[in-house]
Amino acid sequence: MKPAPVDKTDLFASLPEPWPDDPGSRIQQLLGVDPCKVVVLDDDPTGTQTVHDVPVLTRWPQAALQQELNAPGPAFYLLTNSRSLSVESARALNEQIGRDLVRAGERTGRRFVVISRSDSTLRGHFPAEVDALAGGLGGGFDAWIIIPFFLEGERYTIDDVHYLAQGSTLLPVAMSDYARDPAFAYQASNLRQWVAEKSRGRVVADDVVSISIDELRIKGPDAVAAKLMKLRGERICIVNAASYRDLEVFTAGLLAAERCGKRFLYRSAASFVRVRAGIAPRPPLSPTELQPAGGGGLVVVGSHVPRTSAQLEHLLAHSEITPIEIDAAALLAPGSARREISRVRSQAQRALLSGIDIVVFTSRKLISAEDPAGSLRISRQIADGLSAVVRGITARPGFVIAKGGITSSDLATSALDVARAVVCGQILPGVPVWRLGAESRFPAMSYVVFPGNVGSVSALADVFLKLKMN
Repeated sequence: MKPAPVDKTDLFASLPEPWPDDPGSRIQQLLGVDPCKVVVLDDDPTGTQTVHDVPVLTRWPQAALQQELNAPGPAFYLLTNSRSLSVESARALNEQIGRDLVRAGERTGRRFVVISRSDSTLRGHFPAEVDALAGGLGGGFDAWIIIPFFLEGERYTIDDVHYLAQGSTLLPVAMSDYARDPAFAYQASNLRQWVAEKSRGRVVADDVVSISIDELRIKGPDAVAAKLMKLRGERICIVNAASYRDLEVFTAGLLAAERCGKRFLYRSAASFVRVRAGIAPRPPLSPTELQPAGGGGLVVVGSHVPRTSAQLEHLLAHSEITPIEIDAAALLAPGSARREISRVRSQAQRALLSGIDIVVFTSRKLISAEDPAGSLRISRQIADGLSAVVRGITARPGFVIAKGGITSSDLATSALDVARAVVCGQILPGVPVWRLGAESRFPAMSYVVFPGNVGSVSALADVFLKLKMN
């Protein structure tokens, strides 16, 4: 029987009270006794949604990996953008990164753990890229830990069912538009069943271990540690969570198990990264902290999820911003792609030179293929076209907002030449701001990485207006 939508207030009221003791000091104590760098492989750049003062690398030669492992700070990100790749390419990339990290760890003598950060709505190359990553890291993991809980986006896992909030209703994630993604469709909201579905039966749902809300809230960290200590042979373990306290209780138990020699590989959404790395929360960035430069702002929208389209419509209706639409179908036709890119680029350049704020967005009709690989190829061509537009703009924008994971990754790497950036914090919950490195085309510029599936209808306009307050 498939899970049904439930009232959020009613379901939360039925849960036990949160674990009464704050696990924060225990987490910090365990991290201090056994310091270990957290390396996050982000399958699109939106995984920086919960952290601050953390570097992001878009290229990682061996020297860069060694430098980051030796540097102060609890964590760093490698922007793989693997969600935009074919499954074969994602596998190869993850396996190679695993090998490179092992080599860097041997040369520096620094220990590390790896988080494969992916989508809180369960899209991505699972289990293929985690399999490859595990192999590249040398195998021998006691378990894979799966944690898609993401408070900032209102994604919760309760009774093994993963939900996303729609107003006062919690919708089982398989009933959402995200589950119908042409490249990453799925049918199960129960995470144990989802693992079985995505592994095509290689893993049976009954063999998936579950850490329940009751265990977290009634039994606490010691019970979590005891359960994790029993795992071996790359078992898969899912974690239920409905609050950061749940995540902290789990992490306190997890660190205790790791201190006793257990070895885990993580597949998680963004909330777990902050807790596992021991990074304290901070409030959203203020307008003065954002430091936008003068001149027109540039908003680039590539995501096609319904939430993004609604946010774009609201932005156009409630702000003084000039729209420039790029015909996605034209980008897919060899004879017209170059002309369309040139047209949009020229229009955007003229506007920015005049200090006019602009939003460049792809036409809203979703174009997909009959198979996931074909849909990914189409997304790749459209993203390449957007990158070509931005790369040809020489006028320095006051800031850039990139809407959508693939869009923000491609603009950073292909259009703005970013090799290393630093996450300053979030402008809104779940919406990170990077400060671009000196090697980029626009050094020290504020770059907003805005996930496609995050925020209220007004959120894109809110971010734009907040940047314009200076």
